[in-house]
Amino acid sequence: MSDTQVYPTPRDAAEHCGDFILQLLKEALANQPAATLAISGGSTPRPMFEHMAKARFDWSRVHLFWVDERAVPPTDSQSNYRLADETLIRAAQIPGANLHRVQAELDPAEAARLYSEEIRSFFALDAAVMPQFDVIHRGIGPDAHTASLFPGEPLIDDRENLVAAVYVEKMNSSRITMLPGVLLAAKHTAMLVCGADKVDAVGHIFHDKLDARKYPAQALSHPPGGITWFFDVPAAAPLES
Repeated sequence: MSDTQVYPTPRDAAEHCGDFILQLLKEALANQPAATLAISGGSTPRPMFEHMAKARFDWSRVHLFWVDERAVPPTDSQSNYRLADETLIRAAQIPGANLHRVQAELDPAEAARLYSEEIRSFFALDAAVMPQFDVIHRGIGPDAHTASLFPGEPLIDDRENLVAAVYVEKMNSSRITMLPGVLLAAKHTAMLVCGADKVDAVGHIFHDKLDARKYPAQALSHPPGGITWFFDVPAAAPLES
C-alpha cells in the first residue's frame, strides 16, 4: 500500500507526517505494551520533531531508534541523535531507558555491531529474522539516497544483516545505517520529502525503471507493510507528470 500526500509548505508536510506517526503509535499501543519508532536525521524532519514534541502524547511506552547516524559523538552538530535530543527527546520527556542510539563515537564497524546486537536483543530475534518496527520514518536526498544507502552502495542488496558501517565517498565520512531488510520489514513507513532539490530524485523513484544501485530509494519505495509519502509542493512536482 502506497499513499502520497502533498502540502503547501515544508512545515505543513512535516507536521502532518508527525501527526500520522503519532496516530500509528497510538494504534500500536492500543494492542501491545510498547511501540517502536525509528527516525532519520537531516534538516527536513526538524519541524516534524518540534511538532511531535508539543503534542499531548504519552511517550513512556515508545522506544526510539535511529535509521542511520553519522560517525560523530552525540554532542556533535552533525549528529542525528543531537537533532532529536534538541527538538524532541527533551521537550517530550522521552525516558532515557527508551532511547536506543547508535554509539557513533566508537569505530563505525564496532558501532554497527553493537547497534545490531541491541536491536536483536530488544526484539528477541532469532538468527535471520528481521525486526518489525511499528513505524520507520525516512527521507530521501537529492541523489535518491535513503537512510545512509547512497548511490553505488552494494549494501542496497543486503537483505540478511541489520546494520552496517558505510563510507560515503562524496562526503568523505563514515556512517552507520540500517540495511534494506530492516527497512522493508517495518509495519509502516512514513516518508517526508521536501524541497525543489528533491525533484529529480522523486522523478527517478516514481517514474524510472528500477536501478537500485543508481537510485537506492527506488528499492525501498514499496515495503510490504505500506508506505505514506508526505511532500511539499515543489518536491511533488514529478507526481503530476
